[in-house]
Amino acid sequence: MARRGPAALLLVVALAAVLSAARRADALSVTVTDTECIHEFVPYEGDTVSGNFVVVDHDIFWSSDHPGIDLTVTSPGGNTVHTSKGKSGDKFEFKAPRGGMYKFCFHNPYGAPETVSFYIHVGHIPNEHNLAKDEHLDPINVKIAELKEALESVTAEQKYLKAREARHRHTNESTRKRVMFYTMAEYLAFMGASALQVVYIRRLFSKNVAYNRV
Repeated sequence: MARRGPAALLLVVALAAVLSAARRADALSVTVTDTECIHEFVPYEGDTVSGNFVVVDHDIFWSSDHPGIDLTVTSPGGNTVHTSKGKSGDKFEFKAPRGGMYKFCFHNPYGAPETVSFYIHVGHIPNEHNLAKDEHLDPINVKIAELKEALESVTAEQKYLKAREARHRHTNESTRKRVMFYTMAEYLAFMGASALQVVYIRRLFSKNVAYNRV
């Protein structure tokens, strides 16, 4: 019992630190006009790389449906480890084939500026091989790492849903503006047509009056 107390305290402190870090971790906001790349360092082979992206805003006034963008993830060796084509939002997860700098490239084939909310996380859970090599690792540290990754998964899902909510809000606002624009255009067209009819009728009556006088 005496040994379990400090271990439990260590676990609570570690969880508090993990929760604090999760709150501070924010999604990146990237404006993609053609191709934009983000680099992320992965320390170890076999680490879990996960994340998500959502196109929050796009500057196409006359269209509410988003055509989607492409995401390509490239390993330090130049190999493609993940692709996503024509998506307005997506999640991804893969095991790093090796440690090093990974490149996440967004490609927008349509040219109109797109605002993308992008979140990425690199997770590392020590395995039995790591425990055998490092005498400072113990099962408590492994359990802390597992709990950290579980909390990180929940945090990532929350950020993904928040970004999707922002996109739906923007879509609703854009739809409202378009409806107002089309309504005003119809109203002005109706007024113009009415004015032309009045002018035409007046000219017609003027010609009839002049003809009767003759």
